[in-house]
Parts: sequence; structure tokens; C-alpha cells
Amino acid sequence: MKQKFDIITSTCVPLPLENVDTDQIIPARFLKATTREEKFFGDNLFRDWRYNSDGSLNKNFVLNDPTYSGEVLVAGKNFGSGSSREHAAWAIAGYGFRVVVSSFFADIHKNNELNNFVLPVVVSEGFLAELFDSIKKDPKMQVKVDLPNQTITNLATGKSEKFDINGYKKHCLMNGLDDIDYLLTVKDKTEKYEEKAVKY
Repeated sequence: MKQKFDIITSTCVPLPLENVDTDQIIPARFLKATTREEKFFGDNLFRDWRYNSDGSLNKNFVLNDPTYSGEVLVAGKNFGSGSSREHAAWAIAGYGFRVVVSSFFADIHKNNELNNFVLPVVVSEGFLAELFDSIKKDPKMQVKVDLPNQTITNLATGKSEKFDINGYKKHCLMNGLDDIDYLLTVKDKTEKYEEKAVKY
């Protein structure tokens, strides 16, 4: 069972780049791993942007800039395009992000994030642009992500937007359940249904 998701208030890490694909999130050479080791994948999130070719830190990349921190990644439009690798969501979760905000997500990556207890929040392009502007003006500004009410608020401006989420995935996030955990919670109901089905 994972940490339950309710309301998160956090500073943000800005990544104002469009069309960030899963190979940029976690390069293909790291896909040999068959088990989810969060620290390994988190350490290699955006590997080729985060490190120089000699292995030294790229001090110009946002994850290496101590000015920015938090559990919320604010990304440009069309985040998570490219291959369907779940490792990309593993890397985002392994780094410590619990929310990714963008104006558009690739569908498969969006579902992979949800399956790995990362909440993808889709906002309008105007709201996203304002978020980037607020972060630029004050890196310590915060957003409030309210899953029960499905709202995100830019606390620097007070502006909010509603976001959509599948009802089943919302239930799982709020209760810290993956798909198997959920099935176990309805085991009795399933067995009763099977008993009735056998009778007929």
C-alpha cells in the first residue's frame, strides 16, 4: 500500500519544454532493469540533461539548481510522448515528484503515472503559462493540489482550475491502493458474485 493522496501544497520545479518524450525522461539504456528500484530510476531521471558526457553535473539543468525544489513538476505541453515505457513513470516517482502539471499528456504515459501514484494534472495553456511566470518571479511560490475537489491553485495569484481524473484512479490514489490492493478490498464481494454465478 502506498502513501495516501489527499491535498499537496508544494513549491514547484519548472521544466518549460514542450514535447518531452519518455526517452528524455529515462533513456533507453536504463530499460534493462526489470524491477522497480525507485532510487536507481530517480537518480537517472532526465539523465542526459542532468549530467554532462563526462558524468559531471550539468549545473544549468533545473534539477541541479538549488533554487528549485518540491513535489510538483511543472512541464510544457505534450509531456511523456514517445514510447510507452513505464520506467519513465518509475523515474518521476523515484525522484520524489508526486504531481506533474502540463497542458497535455500522452495518454499511455498519463496512465503510467497514475499507476505509479503520480498525479498528472491537466490545466489550460493559460494557467500553465501563468504558473511558469509565477515560478520565475518567485521560486518559493507554491501550488495547492486538492485531489478530493479536483482543483489546482496557484497560491501566488489565487487562481484555480478544475482537473479531470478517472473515478477509479482517484479512489485508488486517495486510499493508497494499487490494482491488486483494490481487488483485495473487494475480494468478499467477488467471491459472493462467483457463488451466485455458479448456482445459475
